[in-house]
Amino acid sequence: MYKGCTIKPPFFEIGPKAYLYGEEVLALAKAADELSIEFDVDIIFTPQPCDIRMIAQNTKRLHVFAQHMDSLKPGRGLGSILPEAVKAAGADGVMLNHAEKKLTLEEIKATIERADEVGLATIVCSDTVEELRAICEMHPNMIVAEPTALIGTGQASDMGYVKATLAAAAEIDPEVMVLQGAGISNGQDVYNVIAAGAVATGSTSGIIRAEDPVAAAREMIAALRKAWDEHHC
Repeated sequence: MYKGCTIKPPFFEIGPKAYLYGEEVLALAKAADELSIEFDVDIIFTPQPCDIRMIAQNTKRLHVFAQHMDSLKPGRGLGSILPEAVKAAGADGVMLNHAEKKLTLEEIKATIERADEVGLATIVCSDTVEELRAICEMHPNMIVAEPTALIGTGQASDMGYVKATLAAAAEIDPEVMVLQGAGISNGQDVYNVIAAGAVATGSTSGIIRAEDPVAAAREMIAALRKAWDEHHC
């Protein structure tokens, strides 16, 4: 596991996916950066690869992560995303194995190892408790516990799943930080998962598709801070 990861609980992930790019995603990134500073909360921001350098150069505290990368080394590989290039663009880390970009367990392991080589932190998505266990054995910095069926539905994970995934990760590698995702739509959803023991959560559609994305992000980050201070301090 890359030991240079500076992200500390509580933290939050904002995933623009392919909804935003260019000036629009930069505006949201700058707002998220201000919220990170205001509430003293680390925020992971996962833009399109083309926007990594722009966002990294125009934010102060935001942790910019690539949405994906490949495990190849410099050389042939047209169309691939090279780890060294991700690092050189200014990214702090990479997200792997999202439901929209699934990888085999073998490829997850190889890509985590490449991330470690170049100095990128890793946050790896998992669906079931069993998949989370397998990924924990690879020792990423962070894991997203996110039932695929709930992504984008506005329905958050039930507390049984939250507690089971947290327990599984703690049993295998207590240093792996677990973000509880899927269906996080408002501040109350954020508060609930942090109160249940999670160290992080995140949202895409709950923020990006809101009438006022910055206001939605503020509500969620404030709820994260409140829940952490009330239940973990």
